[in-house]
Amino acid sequence: MSDAIVSCKKDQVLAAVEKARGELEAPDIIENGLAAGMNEVGTLFERGKLFLPHVMMAAEAMQAGVDELKDDMPESSEKAASVIVNGTVEGDVHDIGKSIVSTMLQTSGFEVHDIGRDAPVSDFIAKIKETGANMVGISALMTTTLQGQKEVIEALEEEGLRDKVKVMVGGAPATNSWAKKIGADCYAENATEAVNKAKELLL
Repeated sequence: MSDAIVSCKKDQVLAAVEKARGELEAPDIIENGLAAGMNEVGTLFERGKLFLPHVMMAAEAMQAGVDELKDDMPESSEKAASVIVNGTVEGDVHDIGKSIVSTMLQTSGFEVHDIGRDAPVSDFIAKIKETGANMVGISALMTTTLQGQKEVIEALEEEGLRDKVKVMVGGAPATNSWAKKIGADCYAENATEAVNKAKELLL
């Protein structure tokens, strides 16, 4: 399945998903098959081995696989009340990991508003106010943009929203100790952990 994602072969992805359905739970298929393939695509893109059109086609193939599994995801009526804004901080154009987290959260029943990459602090705040979100996911993939996570938290405090909104941070340079230092509620290393942390904090 992972190889089919890297090859951008949607029909092979769907066939692999169908085959895996009889043996594995939907979250496992997404995380260990589809997301693993997208992570590999991201790595190859970073190294200059793949180009943006390839990444977009792979993402489309992954989304098709995720859509196929939506009905198999465990549901909880409580989750509908949990609204999450997710984005990558300003100055950072890395999108793949954050998009996988958004997809995993959505398929786990959360209402997710993905504001994309290179998102200024004002976009995070505006979307949180607009949706009444009770959690924000802040991704930073470069050491130089890590400070953007702190700036979003500071803006939440200035707007009087911090007590109402849980903050989850992630991305390659982020760590548990960094999350504690800037006053985030949690750090997630990968998409599965992000879902588990969101459930712990919101449900």
